Formats: sequence, structure tokens, C-alpha cells
Amino acid sequence: MAITVANCCFSALSSTFKSRYCHLRFATSPSHSYFDARSLKATNNKKRALKGSSSSASPRKSNAEKKLPGRLKDDKSGLYADGISGQGDMGRPQSTGFKSFGTQRKDKKEFQLDSREQQVEPGSLQDANFLNAVVKVYCTHTAPDYSLPWQKQRQYTSTGSAFMIGDGKLLTNAHCVEHDTQVKVKRRGDDTKYVAKVLARGVDCDIALLSVESEEFWKGAKPLHLGHLPRLQDAVTVVGYPLGGDTISVTKGVVSRIEVTSYAHGSSDLLGIQIDAAINPGNSGGPAFNEQGECIGVAFQVYRSEEAENIGYVIPTTVVSHFLNDYERNGKYTGFPCLGVLLQKLENPALRACLQVQSNEGVLVRRVEPTSDANNVLKQGDVIVSFDDVHVGSEGTVPFRSNERIAFRYLISQKFAGDVAELGIIRAGKLMKVQVALNPRVHLVPYHIDGGQPSYLIIAGLVFTPLSEPLIEEECEESIGLKLLAKARYSLARFKEEQIVILSQVLANEVNIGYEDMSNQQVLKFNGTRIKNIRHLAHLVACCQDKYLVFEFEDNYLAVLEREAAMATSSRILKDYGIPSERSDDLLEPYVESLGDNQAIEQDFGESPVSNLEIGFDGLLWA
Repeated sequence: MAITVANCCFSALSSTFKSRYCHLRFATSPSHSYFDARSLKATNNKKRALKGSSSSASPRKSNAEKKLPGRLKDDKSGLYADGISGQGDMGRPQSTGFKSFGTQRKDKKEFQLDSREQQVEPGSLQDANFLNAVVKVYCTHTAPDYSLPWQKQRQYTSTGSAFMIGDGKLLTNAHCVEHDTQVKVKRRGDDTKYVAKVLARGVDCDIALLSVESEEFWKGAKPLHLGHLPRLQDAVTVVGYPLGGDTISVTKGVVSRIEVTSYAHGSSDLLGIQIDAAINPGNSGGPAFNEQGECIGVAFQVYRSEEAENIGYVIPTTVVSHFLNDYERNGKYTGFPCLGVLLQKLENPALRACLQVQSNEGVLVRRVEPTSDANNVLKQGDVIVSFDDVHVGSEGTVPFRSNERIAFRYLISQKFAGDVAELGIIRAGKLMKVQVALNPRVHLVPYHIDGGQPSYLIIAGLVFTPLSEPLIEEECEESIGLKLLAKARYSLARFKEEQIVILSQVLANEVNIGYEDMSNQQVLKFNGTRIKNIRHLAHLVACCQDKYLVFEFEDNYLAVLEREAAMATSSRILKDYGIPSERSDDLLEPYVESLGDNQAIEQDFGESPVSNLEIGFDGLLWA
């Protein structure tokens, strides 16, 4: 499949946005820069309708493409290693140009591809039993339609790789089974496909756990064993089912680098292994082996750039084990925690002297996220000098193995949700120890929608929905507008459950004459009450007894409807446009107001970036 490198800058945004974000796309069509390593079967794209006042239909983008927060300065295109059929959406702005390969990926193991674009079959591996533990994954995806949230997009299919880890379970990549409606697996040398079930999906670490109930599938199966973190220059062998054939593929390479890297699918920063082996569409979810035949990770993405080649990435067994332990502890996957602070490096001696930091260590707390537990412990101006008695350097790094250093956030990623860490801080020149609970980060604009289907509310043809990265991806930055993009990239959630609710479009009817051209505008207030989230808006409308429904948008723009007329025409509008319900299922549940939200909602939006980036080009880092 042809791959095109997507532009790294938003056409509507300033150079600040251009340096931080990069459009990444799945490699499912010539226009994508993200490579989903699943091999895709072409399907016709849906036609879009009901958008704005125009009656012309435009091709829909597949939900496979996602935008990821950009973290690197260079223009790079990232691709997933699973081949997805159909036209994919633009990739989320991401820090690096990564491609994930393989339709499905096992949570624990993946094969690494050879740095050279040739396949090899070493005698030690050709007839090895552990190759039989690698299976091919067939997935049918049905992604939500974020612009028309009451319906789904046209389904598409993809293939990837997975491997057995014992106890009737398989590991693969999360992006291989995203929005799955059917997952099947096939063993090496077998012609029967078996139905698999997705037990857990870790979006941030791009790992998914599968199970197969059929006893026939597991006959004679020997699961793989997870090995230790490899050393630089260690030989690696990547195994999977990439494009170019139906049988298993083996490629070789070496470990080039081990560091905290950007995970394209989850828009997160976790430990990653860089290899020089070739990773192609279909390899995602396959294991990577060392010379002893132990699985040292899961292949999941590649780095594509005109300035670099032969850069593939493997999820190390430390991340895989964290995912599995999380699942075993909680019966579900809860995610990697974060500290929730915006930090600045302290390389400048004058800056350290001003903050009364005597040694060349520590990072400055610039801001604490209101939704994090650290908000009750840390303050702006604190200097973090240690994490669980591990000293933090002035560049935001900590010791890692022998003669190596790694990003400070690596220590945080070793924790589980709810764990408590001890921080050594300097506050006003005094050294002290504080305890901070770590929990997953709360995103004001989510990168993935839990449950798969976006929320929506239709009032007299006015379609309201929460702003999300998939919606921005479908709509394109130009139609979203600079203000909403700035909030999506730079604003912090002031309280849990906060959402940016927008008027997505207006379904034309005589009751909403004059508003037909409104689209993608944030609604701030309803009848004078500031809106917290879409559930709050639905509650306010349902309880309203006033004569008019008054919606206040950005720049003091108003939309006023007569309440009785609006309610009377709602059912007819739904029938005319073929919409099954005026609201999504999640909005049918009773609204419960959270404590503390009323005070936080009156605060203005923050101006600090919300990406998971820890170390930026300007010396800032998110922990």
C-alpha cells in the first residue's frame, strides 16, 4: 500500500501548534500516514449527509485513522502495522511519525521485524515450536460515526498477528481489535478460523487480551514465555503475518535503543524498544524474540520519515507485564497512572539559585492539573528532586540500568492506579517529603471514546455532542476552528466529567430557521446556567419550564427556540432524517450532580498544553 506523509501542521493554527502536533494516519489508504499493520480489505466509504446546510454528500473517513498529540518537532508520519480496509481518518497529531503494524497485537508478546527489508529463516527458528504460538488475527471493525453520532460507519476488515501466553489467552495490539464486531484467529498450518473474544483493551499501551473458548484451538499449543528487557545490540527476531503472503514471516534485527517513546495509538509515553528490523502491515501484535527464544516484546509501530529508515518499535515485556498485572488485580484494565503536573527543566544555574536548589538536580512544578491528586499536595514553584528516593536530574531524567538515564515519567509508569509515591520536594528553600496518589489522567478532550459510541443530544434539530479527538479528526481542523482547537490542545479539565459540548450541526426545519449554518460551536450556557457536560445539558433541557430555550455560544452568539414548538417538532425532525432517538442511550440514565463542580466551572480555561508530552522542545515536561 502506498503511504503518504501527512503534514505536520494544522492549517488553521499558529506555529506553536505546528511544532507540537503532527497529523498521523493509518496506512490503509494512500492518504494515510499511520500504518495499521492489519492488512485491509477495501470497502466503499460512507457518504456523509446532514452536515451543515449543504445537501451534497462527501466521502466519509474511516474511524481507523486517529489524531494523536504531537510531541516531536520534526515532521514525521506514523503508521500502524495493521492493514485496515477502507479510507482511514487523519491520524491524531502525534509527537513522532509512528506506524503500528499488525491487525491485532498480543498484550504480552510481539515479533520484531528485520531492519533490512528481507525475510530470513535462521535454522534455529525455522522449525522452533514457539513459532506455532504465533497466530493470525482477522478482525471486522465497525467504527462510530462521530459527526453523525446516532449511526455507525461502514464496516471494514483487517488482519494482524497475536501470540499465546497460556491460560487460554492471546496477546495482540489494541489497535488491531479497535471497534471490533468480530475477531477470529487462525493457527500456523491450520485452515480453520476460531472466534476470539476481547477480554481487555489497553488503549494507552496499545495492548489487547484475547481468549478463545474452543478446545480444538488449544490442542498441542505451547504458550510463549516472557523474557527480560534486552540490552543494546542484542539480536531480535520478529514473527508475524505481514502483507506479502499468507504464511508466517520471520525477520531479524538488533536492539537499537531503549527509552520512553510515544505510543501512537494511545497518545501516551511509555518505555519502548527501538529495533532496526522491518515491520510491515500485518506484523502488529506479533512477538519479538531474543536468541534464547524468549519473547522480549510486541511489535506495534514504525517510524517513517524521509530522514530516517529501519526504525521499528516493540512494546517491552515490562509494559506487557504491567498490563497483565493490572488486569489480574482489578478484573479489568484501569490504565497507567500519571502525576498530573507540568514541569520545567532546571538546567540554568541562575534558575536553580533563584529557587534555592543547591545541587544540579530537580524539575520545577509549573502547574498542577486540577483533577489530579497532586493538586492537594504540590504547589506551583515546588521543585521535585526525588521520586521514591530516586534522584531526579535537572533534565528530568533518572538513572536507568548501568551508565544510562531515562525520562522521569518512566518511574511513574511503573506504578499502578491508586498507588502512592513519595516525592522529595524543595519548597521555598526547604527540603520536605510528601505523599502523592497516582491515577490515570483526566482528559478534557478524550482521544478515545469509552464504550465506542459517542454521546449526542438533539433538540429541535440542534445536534449537540462532546468534543473529542476522533470528532476533530473526522471534521478536519479547518471546520472545527481555531478556538476549539486551542481548547482541545491547551486546556485542562477543571473537574472530573467536564466536557466541551459543541453544536455539531443543525438539521434544517422551520422551527430552527436562521440557525442552519451553525456548526462546531461550543455551547457555554443554557438559560443562564453554565454547562458542565452533555449529561448536564440534557438534564437542564428536560427540567426547563421556561417559555424559551436559550443557548449561549462563544462570542455571545445566541440561539433561541420556543420550548413548546421545539418539543412538538422534535419527533417529526427525527423521522424526516431517519434518526432513531433524540439522545444516546447513556443520556437516558438519571443525572447525578458531582460535588465541587459548581465552584470549578466558574474558572476560566487553562492555557497549558494537555498532551502527554513530558519533555518538550521548550524544556517543559508532563509527568
